[in-house]
Amino acid sequence: MSDQPLHPNSHFEPLNLPPNVIKALSIDNLIFGLDHDELKILLVKQTDPMHQGKWALPGGWIRYDENLRDAAYRLLEELTGVRQLFLEQLKTFGRVDRFPNERVVTIAYYALVSAENYSLVAGQATADVSWHSANHLPELVYDHAEIIEHGLKVLRHQVCHQPIGFNLLPEKFTLLQLQALYEAILNTKLDKPNFRRKIMKMNLLTPCNEKQQGVPHRAANLYRFDSEAYRHLTESGFAFEI
Repeated sequence: MSDQPLHPNSHFEPLNLPPNVIKALSIDNLIFGLDHDELKILLVKQTDPMHQGKWALPGGWIRYDENLRDAAYRLLEELTGVRQLFLEQLKTFGRVDRFPNERVVTIAYYALVSAENYSLVAGQATADVSWHSANHLPELVYDHAEIIEHGLKVLRHQVCHQPIGFNLLPEKFTLLQLQALYEAILNTKLDKPNFRRKIMKMNLLTPCNEKQQGVPHRAANLYRFDSEAYRHLTESGFAFEI
């Protein structure tokens, strides 16, 4: 039996790692995707014998000759086929026992996207790749459940204090679509009159003077987010809050 220790993150790389990677430092990508008013998380299925069949956040080793963010983009594309999104650094996770037999610190990146805009392609190091409901996740390897829990807290705080959710809507949207987006991310039911009153009071929506087309119900008014108005308001001390 080999005396070589089992190496964490071996679900992404073979045990005999190439010499150009940092063996004590890894990347994990937490990608939130809004899919028909449901918040989902992008996961990859493991292929290594130790964790075969289990799911994980897409990630792996950082090369000595690449920047952290470049490593995050590379690994995400290699494992899932997802590219051309903006990754933001979430947190560094370094609990001593987060991986078996070795000390590995991981740097987590995250993004919020429309899931329908990305085609998924499982890489050679993954058995499968798919979106999973944030409320019904499968068993995850290592501390990935902890990373997701922290990421959810950060995301929900952000959408309540920054208008990042508007990026997931079409250019023209209804107030009901906007409320459904926030309910999906916050995982809670919002009071319709109160939500609309808050949104309209901010003066960040511009009426399109149009209504929905081809809907089986009463057509609602369409709006668009005024990014220029938001910029001017923040410069004068405005605080976005849902």
